[in-house]
Amino acid sequence: MNVVYFDGVCNLCNSAVNFLIDRDKKGRLKFASLQSEAGKVVLQRLGLLAQDYDSFILLVNGKPYQKSEAAVEVMKLLGGGWSLLYGFRIIPRAWRDWLYTRIAQNRYRWFGKRTECRLPTPQLRARFL
Repeated sequence: MNVVYFDGVCNLCNSAVNFLIDRDKKGRLKFASLQSEAGKVVLQRLGLLAQDYDSFILLVNGKPYQKSEAAVEVMKLLGGGWSLLYGFRIIPRAWRDWLYTRIAQNRYRWFGKRTECRLPTPQLRARFL
């Protein structure tokens, strides 16, 4: 199973989830907010603080990916033309993660924040943990 864990109150993160849902026609991805019970479990498993929501996490058959590595891996999973973005792996991870971290640190200021985690529509409920 492939699961995307994301900051459920972040507008940028919720937009990214909507982007993935719209393009994941084969339903390969499941989703859970980092604030959910499933999210808390994965944070603990990775040794991250329970309130550490600065990275989205992708689990691919139990293998964790974080930050820019998660971003390029999820594009590969989408397939089609999106998998071409996997080519960004040629950029050193430290550089990609530096940029990712700068965006993550400013995401609430630039994109806003919700007061509550997103609730999936009844049609999408099966794709959320």
